[in-house]
Order: sequence, then structure tokens, then C-alpha cells
Amino acid sequence: MKLVAIVGSNNQVSYNRLLIEFIAKHYPKFHLEKLEVRELPLFNEDIAGVTPAVVEKWTKKINKSDGIIIACPEYNHSVTAALKNAIEWMSYQVHPLKQKPIMILGASTYPQGSSRAQLHLRQILNSPGVDANVFQGQEFLLGQAKTAFDQSNEISDPKTVSFLDDCLQAFAVFVKKVKRGNKGGK
Repeated sequence: MKLVAIVGSNNQVSYNRLLIEFIAKHYPKFHLEKLEVRELPLFNEDIAGVTPAVVEKWTKKINKSDGIIIACPEYNHSVTAALKNAIEWMSYQVHPLKQKPIMILGASTYPQGSSRAQLHLRQILNSPGVDANVFQGQEFLLGQAKTAFDQSNEISDPKTVSFLDDCLQAFAVFVKKVKRGNKGGK
């Protein structure tokens, strides 16, 4: 299964990037390709008709993927401006997120993880023009991220890893169902 992972932070050091890298390392069956929101220019409709090369690159990678994982940090109870910017690009002239299966997860230094941002991101991804197929149910919220990773950037709590595994396995099933549904049930 080929998945694209979007790191929703433009910070050099990011717990959400660590989370994506952990998934890539421990779940090689997903063939995870990481996309960084910091690659994208600031969205601006004034450049209509000219899709930046990096947006075209993202579009091709997303179109070739079976699904998307978005690592969503939380700032001021919402998504980062950089992540919102990426969604603006992906829903303006190109629409690679349309009906694409998407799993939202996130890490935060606070106990509740990125729960508020994930809720907000679900609303954004379900909006007209984006029309993503957002995975419902098992939400992965990594709280206390400063202590969740050990010196080797491994998630240190076995129960957390087990829950992440459950969430990813359920998402894999969801991706297969969506893919079958998009092919007319075949």
C-alpha cells in the first residue's frame, strides 16, 4: 500500500515529523512518502493560471498514492497556518484530495494531543472543493510528546505503540474499502 504522509509543521524540529518517521520505519508495508508543508509557497490566488512546480509535484504524488496520513500539530486550538496553506493549494486548481482516504493523527506537548486541531482539520477536509474521505473512528492523539519519544526517537510506551498499530491497521482496511468503492465495488 502506497501512502503519502504530510507533516503539518514547518518547524525544523517537530514531534509530528518524528511520528511520521516512526511510522515509516516501523510500518514498511505502507511505502510511506513524506511531504513537508514547508516546501509550499504561501497560497495566493493572484498567481491564477500558474501552478507552482512543487504543487504539481505534490499533486502527482498524492494522485499516485492509495491514501494519505496527515500529522497535525495544534497551535491555538487549530491547525497550523502552513498545513492550512497546503490544503488551500490542494483545493484551488488541483483537487488530489477529492475522495482520497485520509487519516489524521498528531502529536502535541500537551496531554490532550492535537485533539482540537484534528477536529478542525476534519471540518476543513470535508469542505466543498476539498471533499476528502476522512477516516472516522480511531483517532491517534499523542500527548506529552516531549517525553513520548526516547533518545532514539522511538515511541517508548508499548501501549501507545499498540494503539498506533490498531489505528494504522484499521486505516489500511478503510483505504482498501474506499479503493474498491471507487472502482465500482470490484
